[in-house]
Amino acid sequence: MHVAQLSLTDFRSYAAVELSLTPGVTAFVGPNGHGKTNLVEALGYVATHASHRVATDAPLVRHGATRAVIRCLVTRDDRQALVELELNPGRANRARINRAPVSRARDALGLLRTVLFAPEDLALVKGDPGERRRFLDDLLVARAPRFAGVRADYERVLKQRNALLRTGAKPRRSERRRDSDAAFTAAGAGDVLGTLDVWDSHLVRHGAELLAARLELVDALRPLVAKAYANLAPASGAAALDYRSTAGELSTGPVDRPVLEERLRTALGEARQAELDRGITLVGPHRDDLVLGLGELPARGYASHGESWSFALALRLAAYDLLRADGGDPVLILDDVFAELDGQRRRRLAEIVAPAEQVLITAAVPDDVPSDLSGSWFDVVDGSVSRVR
Repeated sequence: MHVAQLSLTDFRSYAAVELSLTPGVTAFVGPNGHGKTNLVEALGYVATHASHRVATDAPLVRHGATRAVIRCLVTRDDRQALVELELNPGRANRARINRAPVSRARDALGLLRTVLFAPEDLALVKGDPGERRRFLDDLLVARAPRFAGVRADYERVLKQRNALLRTGAKPRRSERRRDSDAAFTAAGAGDVLGTLDVWDSHLVRHGAELLAARLELVDALRPLVAKAYANLAPASGAAALDYRSTAGELSTGPVDRPVLEERLRTALGEARQAELDRGITLVGPHRDDLVLGLGELPARGYASHGESWSFALALRLAAYDLLRADGGDPVLILDDVFAELDGQRRRRLAEIVAPAEQVLITAAVPDDVPSDLSGSWFDVVDGSVSRVR
């Protein structure tokens, strides 16, 4: 798989830009802040319908414009698909495939698959659990786009359930307001609890489907991450993965959905009083974590900066290997990554990614692009993109 053409309209700093791309290595080189990351960010957005840099779509639309458009021509096995995304902050985004509108933007997921390395990936190791949950869920969607719907259904149920919990949450107790619990009447409590049972069933059903997929994914990633980390940092300890669930201790790998549903249902029952007190859902995949281990210690808090970088890269390389095994090379994107690595890790990463069908690299200076990765070259200066070779 490779991207043959990329066209942007009012995306980030670009009023309009159109590029022809080829298989192999392509480098976008230019000073920081001049627009090179915007180009690869657009491709990452087509693949995941999210940015690796910001949480909402509004910053992706050029200042003064009301919408942004990304078009890319994807080639796979001698077949081509033109994917067009229209970003409309505050409103539903729209998509077209081969110029034909589709009913939902997420119907375009899966036509382009990318694995994107970026400085932000350090948060996979050092950041909050939400970063690691997103990594798993994005990879699930890349492998099977139907999980975008599973994810959306779970988030919808979670939002409704949290709203209900906030409605029924008891006021906080204090010495001066001890009697304020009278506002939470028996009748009101009964109404809330009855409706909560209904939303529990929805949360259990969608949550178990998402949880089962994550557990199987972690099982598939575990040996690939260990191998990738050993290749990048052979002198460090072994990399390990584990999944920590609010439903209790669970085994990764193939799982029995009814068993997961029962575990989630039981955990929700045990947490109900705490949820009513706090007005928030405390059990479910939205509060789970992918635990990263290095040797006998957790990577978070113990790994050095270099080890953390190697672990983050190992996660991405494992995702790349998994997607390749599913059929077809995803597009590899390395956004200002080599500048963060020492010489040894830089050489090892270059050796690993060189055989990919298409590799897109951004770098601030030419020396940040390893000599082993020769290919097409674009200069990016003041928002102008010009081909050098």
